[in-house]
Amino acid sequence: MGTVTSCRRLSIDALARQQLEAAVASPNGRAADTVFGGHEKVLRQTVIAMKAGVQHSEHLNPGEATLFVLHGCIRLLSDEASWQGKPGDLLIVPDGLYSVEAEEDSAFLFTVGKTDAGTGAYESR
Repeated sequence: MGTVTSCRRLSIDALARQQLEAAVASPNGRAADTVFGGHEKVLRQTVIAMKAGVQHSEHLNPGEATLFVLHGCIRLLSDEASWQGKPGDLLIVPDGLYSVEAEEDSAFLFTVGKTDAGTGAYESR
């Protein structure tokens, strides 16, 4: 397990604004920046922005995951249900397959704690 030897402070709001600008300018309507961790770590946090109407295709929940809505309005979809999220909402990603749709230009903090049960990935670059 890795050791954190120093603290750094980030403005997630500022990063969300930057990623929203990048998503709007991007041909695929998405942008993302991993702010902590990565594929080699257990914990990963990524700010993801999507233009209104953009949907990420289905992904397998990589373990334990949440979406914290920073801006706009998103919809988390699974085979069984869907949940709307607005700024300040924390959506718990269900086990199995899920997708995310932006109902408005949106940004959210995607947090993943990978477990042995989850083998999927959520790549948005």
